[in-house]
Amino acid sequence: MTGISFSFDPDWMYTLSAPFMTNAFLAGLCISLAAGVMGYFTIARHSTFAAHALAHIGLPGATGAVLLGLPVSLGMGVFALGGALVIGALGKRATQREIATGTVLAFATGLGLFFARLSSSASQQMQSILFGSILTITTDQILGFAVFDVILLAVLAIVYRPLLFSSVDEQVAQAKGVPIGLMNVAFMAIMAGVITIAVPAVGTLLIFALVITPAATANAIVASPFKAMVIATVLCLMSIWGGLVLSAMFPAPPSFIIVTLSTLFWAIAKGVTSLRHR
Repeated sequence: MTGISFSFDPDWMYTLSAPFMTNAFLAGLCISLAAGVMGYFTIARHSTFAAHALAHIGLPGATGAVLLGLPVSLGMGVFALGGALVIGALGKRATQREIATGTVLAFATGLGLFFARLSSSASQQMQSILFGSILTITTDQILGFAVFDVILLAVLAIVYRPLLFSSVDEQVAQAKGVPIGLMNVAFMAIMAGVITIAVPAVGTLLIFALVITPAATANAIVASPFKAMVIATVLCLMSIWGGLVLSAMFPAPPSFIIVTLSTLFWAIAKGVTSLRHR
């Protein structure tokens, strides 16, 4: 009979100094910046299901890329972007896209499993795709994450006001001449990129904990959009870095601890908010 053991590793400091851990910490910084900023818009636009679906829509791209000998992130990014453009074209309202999104999600998941069956290497990659493998992130991937963050911040500097306006009050924004359709597509396209860089940390199944949960926690603490984005970024970073440290101290899958910390922060924020209201 086997059991689960979380024994303390006395050499955890040595583990943290390893090159792969340095890459993991840097990747966590890049992921937190992107996820924290876009998480607020995702909640404001009531697009949490669509964002979660994008990770699964990218699954066949990831397994198909392994099948063709291409980078996993490339395949996932292409499929996630394609799904994002389709979902964005369906409109902002959940009622306009929920059925179509769910249908595409189911088909994409099945297609991803089919691709995995065609190749033993793709099948072996399934666990890291589904649950993440932040400890295997390479220097080239980190450079890609950093470039994406720079592009993300540059784009947001241009579309921040109309994107925020259309996220908070779509009808008034449309009356003021904000291109709602363009903002929908732009938001979903950016979210596809965020999903692509966040999946290596926690996988497609747990992506909600990085993109949505820290933003939801921040919204429970503050009302200002900018402050919420900053707090969400910090909480996301604390979850990832804290998960890496604890996984080194008590050997366990980093993605499990990252998700646990993110959920714990959310539960504490909700509890404190409830007590204040009482």
